[in-house]
Amino acid sequence: MTDVSADWVLPVDGPPIEGGLVRYEGGAIVEVTQGRAERHHADAAIVPGFVNAHSHLEYAMYAGFGDGQAFGPWIATHVERKNRLERDDMIAIARLGVLESLRAGIATTADYSFSGAAATAAAELGLRAIVYLEVFALDPAEAERQFERKRALTEESELVHIGVSPHAPYSCSLDTYRWCLSLGIPVGTHLAESANENEWLEHGSGPLQGIAPILVPPTGKRAVATLEPVLGPDLLCAHCVEVNTDEIALLAERNVPVVHCPRSNALLGCGIAPVAELREAVVRVALGTDSPASTPSFDMFEEMRTAIYMARARTKRPEALLATDALRMATLDAARALRIEGQVGTLTPGKRADLTVVSLAGSPYHPVEDPAAAVVYGGSPERVLETIVDGNTRYANEDNEQWREVRSTASAARQRMLAPQP
Repeated sequence: MTDVSADWVLPVDGPPIEGGLVRYEGGAIVEVTQGRAERHHADAAIVPGFVNAHSHLEYAMYAGFGDGQAFGPWIATHVERKNRLERDDMIAIARLGVLESLRAGIATTADYSFSGAAATAAAELGLRAIVYLEVFALDPAEAERQFERKRALTEESELVHIGVSPHAPYSCSLDTYRWCLSLGIPVGTHLAESANENEWLEHGSGPLQGIAPILVPPTGKRAVATLEPVLGPDLLCAHCVEVNTDEIALLAERNVPVVHCPRSNALLGCGIAPVAELREAVVRVALGTDSPASTPSFDMFEEMRTAIYMARARTKRPEALLATDALRMATLDAARALRIEGQVGTLTPGKRADLTVVSLAGSPYHPVEDPAAAVVYGGSPERVLETIVDGNTRYANEDNEQWREVRSTASAARQRMLAPQP
């Protein structure tokens, strides 16, 4: 039996506990109550391990590539750089992505993986993950070939499970989506991320024309309408920036889980997703960091804050998204979107012991008035004291030989992507 306590414990599915303690055994939470453990974190809060509902661990070293380009050319830049890497390079970068996630208090990630390297890295380093192997295909038979090739290189474990990701409605046909959904495993996609997506699908025009050879033919419909026949609770949809009122109603009617990635959407110039409107329509909206390919980091604290900034700016309402809402989107709501809320997302007896300990000392929010606001507005990866996954401490101090080796090998892989080409 292991006990850990802090000045505050935020179960998320119940009120904050001042002077709280979490007790766990065999990887599962046994009790959440008031009390003080021998391992006590003063001036700190314990929250559920964050659930990152959309990431690309294999892109942890892609920061800045194509910055300022339109969506289509930006994709082309990343495809060209990615093609310079071997699988060992992708694993090296994915390992860094895992460690950066743990450092940011993330205990679970839903990762869209181009090569499957994310599964290897997550299993090695103890990050809970659903790894959606990406496919890009007009013909379902080609999607099957891609999936089986990547699946042969990955293994499932108690912490790591395999899904499939038909990349997007502009790179996969409706039949490919149907094939993916027939597998009975988690399925995730990118949907309505950019206006460029609708331009291509409706008219075959816009910046995506530059990568037309790797796209499916225009459907004559917007992105959401293109996928209408397959939309449902089994299809996790990242982004949903370019959605109108009718499309929001359809997503709600079909119980489609949506992942909001506000920093990525802003940095790529894609816009601001209508999060308040989606939540008011009772769409399940989770939070995801995306990856350093399109946003600076796997920092879930900054993602929560940006979600609040964007929602309030878009609606001009200070109550459009509260700190407690953002914390739920990064924990319980994300777990619900991934359909694993019975395992993680709250500090509840019987669930897995995934915990993040955040120091509040020296922040503008300490002494604490509202503990959720203190964590969301005052937290950062630098303030994460401990990340516990399945009862095991997976992060406590980055300054060690393992971190230095991981950073070194990932930096070497980035250098290969930056090398002048003949």
